[in-house]
Amino acid sequence: MQIKRLLLATAATATAAFALIPATAAHADTPAPTADAFAAYAAEAFADSGLPALSLVVTHGSEVVYSQGFGEGFDGQAVTAQTSMRVASVSKSFTAMAVMKLVEAGKISLDDTVAAQVPGFAMADPRFADITVRHLLNQTSGLSDRGLDAMALRDAPDLAAFTALLADGELQRDPGAGYEYCNANYDLLARLVEVASGESFTAYLDREVFAPLGMTGSSLGGEAPQGGIEAFGLWSSADELWDDALIGGSGDVVTNADDMGRWLIGQNGGGTQLVGADSLTAMHSPSSVSEYGMGWGVEKPDDGGPDQIVHAGNLFTYTANQMIIPETGYGFAVMSPTSAIYDESYDILTGLADLSQGREPAGSGTLWIYELVIGLTALAALGLGALGLARSRRWAARREGRPVWRIALRLSPMAIPVLLFAAYPSLLGVLFRRDIDWAQCWYRAPSLLILLAAGAAAALAVIAARVVRLAK
Repeated sequence: MQIKRLLLATAATATAAFALIPATAAHADTPAPTADAFAAYAAEAFADSGLPALSLVVTHGSEVVYSQGFGEGFDGQAVTAQTSMRVASVSKSFTAMAVMKLVEAGKISLDDTVAAQVPGFAMADPRFADITVRHLLNQTSGLSDRGLDAMALRDAPDLAAFTALLADGELQRDPGAGYEYCNANYDLLARLVEVASGESFTAYLDREVFAPLGMTGSSLGGEAPQGGIEAFGLWSSADELWDDALIGGSGDVVTNADDMGRWLIGQNGGGTQLVGADSLTAMHSPSSVSEYGMGWGVEKPDDGGPDQIVHAGNLFTYTANQMIIPETGYGFAVMSPTSAIYDESYDILTGLADLSQGREPAGSGTLWIYELVIGLTALAALGLGALGLARSRRWAARREGRPVWRIALRLSPMAIPVLLFAAYPSLLGVLFRRDIDWAQCWYRAPSLLILLAAGAAAALAVIAARVVRLAK
């Protein structure tokens, strides 16, 4: 989730594309929208988005107002409200629910340490002994990808082995001192559920969460149609990266729009209730150090409207977003078997929320702006490279006889695109505080990687041509 948002922000800074995004106007006296109004907006937003497929649901109180699938998946099948979707980090809200059920049953204590409740949990950093269950839920435990061997953790065969592999890890801060998003928090919570319940995390979710809500099309680590990635407006199917990785509590729920409707109704206090009102409030409330609650985040709209309780999920070929607005009783989920540099499904989600509150939705269709600017920038880089090649003889002639150090100094700026490309995964890792490799860079934003590669190739070609001309 965080990687895509930061890539988006990086592209926006470089291109100033936000200037092209329309603003949203409020209409306070507009009556509550009908199902037909949501349907009309959804159809228009999907057409504008450029996405090949998505599904969505709108709930209000204890009712599903509207649920629909659009487009065609990469398997050639029409997408419906029953089409299975990977929801990635949206899964964290389900893990939080599983924990809170066990808290209410007296089998887990929020403010007791994790080490006291999970046998085998220990870390090289002695501060681990202070991590509580609440810290894990709030993502304030101090766990971070920077202090863990993320690759090894992904390859763990089960949650017990995952917990044991944390033994060599280090915390990045004192437990409770600050927020840092880390999947390990929720995978460790899944192990806690196993210990407290005496059954597998998969079985517990099926029996205690999915079944009571009637989410018959939902499972942990289930099958979903193949998703796809996008570059310069072109979509192609792709295998999900790390598809055989650990099944845990951080991002492995597979569900559909109809089932998400049942989930959202429950989260707004309607329908079948899995936990009491106090537990729901705890999950939807920010911690003392951040806006992140327990498997949900709290967003406060700029216009002073009611709080929006949200969570996004991004895999390498799937995107999902969910939102509830407790004050109005509305809930929304938008899911797509796609991954791109800009999350159109989030725009559609916020558009549905705008519509529910009588505001004109901002709509979608921003992805093409980013791709257009990135594409034009890549062409410009190649054009400048071609111009540099054409002028390499003249450049060398002007510098004939000059000291080598001065020539090297003049050439050194040309190395910047090369160094930027070579260091790209490492730079993203520093920005996101996560381990990032070349495969992730390609899946997340192929067009941005192509732009950097084009700039590096053009710079290398010009450097080589100038050096060869000077040698002659």
